[in-house]
Amino acid sequence: MGSYYYLGAQLPYLIYGQNPPMSSRDFLALAREQMSSSDAALLDYCTLDPAPYQAGDTGPSYAEQGSSVKSALLDRWKEWERTLRLNLASNRAQKYKREGVSLADAPVIPADAANAAKNAMAIESPLEAEIFLDNARWNAIESFQDLSVFSESSIYAYLLKLLLMERRAAFKTEEGFDEYKGLYAAILGEAK
Repeated sequence: MGSYYYLGAQLPYLIYGQNPPMSSRDFLALAREQMSSSDAALLDYCTLDPAPYQAGDTGPSYAEQGSSVKSALLDRWKEWERTLRLNLASNRAQKYKREGVSLADAPVIPADAANAAKNAMAIESPLEAEIFLDNARWNAIESFQDLSVFSESSIYAYLLKLLLMERRAAFKTEEGFDEYKGLYAAILGEAK
C-alpha cells in the first residue's frame, strides 16, 4: 500500500459534470512516473468496463464474476459496474419483451447499482438516462475510495472519475451536434 503525497497534492479537485482538468492519458503518464510498479500496474484495471472484451469472446465478458485484482476499490468497482450492467440488460429485456434472450442472472447486490439500473429505465431520454447512470457511477466510486487523497485507492478513483468526465464531455459534443442539425434543418425549411 503506497502513499502518494506528491501525486495526490498536485491533482486538481474533480467535480462531476465539469470538463476534465486533464486527459486520462496525461494523468496515466503522470501517475505511472510516480507510483510503484505494482500499484501502477493496477492502473490498467481502471476502466469503465468491468471486464473488457477479449479476442474470441462470444458474449458479455462480465456475465461471470471476475477474479480479484488485489485492490479493494477496483474489486468493488468491477462488481458494482457488473451488477449495474447485468440489471440494465435484464430490465431492458423485460421492458422490450425480448423472449429467448439468454442473460446471466442479474445480482441484487450492491443494491444501489441494481436500483440505478431500475431507475434509469424510467427515464425517457437516452441522454438523460446515461447522465443519471454516470452520476450513480461517480457516487459509487466516491463511496469506495479511501478518505486519504494520498493512497493508491484514491489515485485509481481519480482515474475512474476522469474517465467519467471524458465520457460526459463526449455527451456534450453530441448534444451540440444534435442541436446544430436541428437548427440547420430549420434554416433549410425556412429557405424553402
